[in-house]
Amino acid sequence: MQSNHFSRHAQQVHTVAHGGAGEGGSDPSIARSWLRCLEDYHLDPSVIEAPVVLEHGRLLESRERLRQVLQIADHEMNSLHQQLSGAGHAVLLTDARGVILNCVSAPTERRSFERAGLWLGADWSEAREGTNGIGTCLVERQALTIHQNEHFRGRHTGLTCSASPVFDPHGELLAVLDVSSARPDVSRQSQFHTMALVNLSAKMIESCYFLRHFEQQWLLRFHLQAESVGLFSEGLLAFDGDGRICAANQSALNLLGTVRGGVLGKPLERFFACSHDELFSRATPAGSTAWPLHTLDGRQVFASLRGQARAPVWSVPAAQPRPVRQAEPLICLLDPALQNDFRRSVRVFERDVPLLLRGETGCGKEAFAQAVHQASERRSKPFVAINCASIPESLIESELFGYRGGSFTGARKEGMRGKLLQADGGTLLLDEIGDMPLALQTRLLRVLEERQVVPIGGEPQAVDVRIVSATHRDLLERVEQGSFREDLYYRLNGLEVALPAVRERSDKAQLLDFLLRQEAQGEPIDIEPRARQALLDFAWPGNVRQMRNVLRTLVALCEDSRIMFPDLPAIVRNTPALVGATLCREWAAEPPQDLNRAAQTARAAVQPDRDTRPLLQDAERQALLETLEAKHWHLTRVAEHLGISRNTLYRKLRKHGITRAD
Repeated sequence: MQSNHFSRHAQQVHTVAHGGAGEGGSDPSIARSWLRCLEDYHLDPSVIEAPVVLEHGRLLESRERLRQVLQIADHEMNSLHQQLSGAGHAVLLTDARGVILNCVSAPTERRSFERAGLWLGADWSEAREGTNGIGTCLVERQALTIHQNEHFRGRHTGLTCSASPVFDPHGELLAVLDVSSARPDVSRQSQFHTMALVNLSAKMIESCYFLRHFEQQWLLRFHLQAESVGLFSEGLLAFDGDGRICAANQSALNLLGTVRGGVLGKPLERFFACSHDELFSRATPAGSTAWPLHTLDGRQVFASLRGQARAPVWSVPAAQPRPVRQAEPLICLLDPALQNDFRRSVRVFERDVPLLLRGETGCGKEAFAQAVHQASERRSKPFVAINCASIPESLIESELFGYRGGSFTGARKEGMRGKLLQADGGTLLLDEIGDMPLALQTRLLRVLEERQVVPIGGEPQAVDVRIVSATHRDLLERVEQGSFREDLYYRLNGLEVALPAVRERSDKAQLLDFLLRQEAQGEPIDIEPRARQALLDFAWPGNVRQMRNVLRTLVALCEDSRIMFPDLPAIVRNTPALVGATLCREWAAEPPQDLNRAAQTARAAVQPDRDTRPLLQDAERQALLETLEAKHWHLTRVAEHLGISRNTLYRKLRKHGITRAD
């Protein structure tokens, strides 16, 4: 049966590629790609081949080359996965060759995506795997969707992939961001929404990379609308102290109506009706204030300039002491209990006592750790974070300890410094420490005891590093299960700090304002009272991370610098606070993958004249029954769909007395 499908698909490919009609022939990019696969790459659509996967050393080398991009993309990928409701999607980032460098998916679905060939290190270039989202995006250099039978190889026709290119500041392909689904019920129409989100996330990664790449240079940000300065659609121009342009993003080229070669090396006066000195005098360290600026052809844009302001050359200011610029706080600490925990953390950290931060996913553990580092005597030294859950087990040893050049096949000649040595003299955050493999726990304990790191294939090296660990898991429970070393637990737990969930914080209103200021980047944004109250009443199961994502979207979409109640996402508008808080407590130990479905359960639980708790239980029972029927009582699939473990599912079935007879 499968061979018949492959042969029919191969016949279809040959027909369309050579000008015939059929499925896939309506999109010229698909037909072009199929023809390339046949004539340039000499691929056979009916052949079943395992993906080509890079050796361990080569994969590490590829990740090292794009280290900064991976750091920037990590947040966007997790946010994108959450926006897509998680279930059934894998969010991938590849390099410019089509090699998968990072993947975000539900843990329960990882194996199914690997069966589809979406391995870390797998080469998904068009020349290897034929027409596919990643490879064809690289060739066409544009965002596109490859839906099921539009794939060249018959073995990939179960996939639907939406991919968008990520360009560097010089217009070269840097990476590809892709969302893949292996669900058979995915329609091409449903990918319009997915494609829009992927494209938006890719642009966000591009902009963040541009800003970080030119962190030490002058940067002009501009747009036709004042409220769009600071958003992903803004134009970006980096230039040197003489005002000559070093780099421009595509939005800047579009706004100026020119091409890249027409701006590089040119002075800013060639494009803007503003003198060199006047422009530099408007600079601010954060570049937060937008002001009107006219182009040479008379159009008005709004611009901000990041850099140290210069006085005009004809002005000779009197010598004055340089003011000390107050650094922006990293976190909001107006909750008295949280404030007290922070003070205690800094005091013990200064005495080289390790910190263990515990709290729900998204509650701000990394921000808290970084704030402690910035408040300590080590503030000028490196702060390095490693997420023990997001890095594959095969790579985490190399990432943490590094390796000596030539220590294994494919290793870089110069070797690689691991995170521990990168943090030498500073602070290392071990995020999601509860997911560290047991073998590495043993090596980490030795490092902490001996203050020495032994890279793979190398000699011991002294290291001076202070450790902060973070987890949303119960480590003592994992110790009892045998998945976490007891001696390492007590070594890391010098002071344990339980960070509160957003719903438990007394400074929720101030936190909302703090995050809004950060996301608005200096633009005054107002929230109408009803919308503000809804945001404060919502229980925020995804905590600070979810609140920040929602505010970022609201800032991007609001008109007249005012956020109105209808602008709020449905999950915020329709989920009552009491039910939300109850659900959050239940989700704390095991956050659901599908927050939208969780919100539907919460809304169904609220009816007038009845007690909330029984209704919540009724709604949960009904949701379980509906899912069981939809998945034909296949319990593994039910657990995967709900984003919970099988053990949790069994516990809930017993709790509600659900048996097959129901």
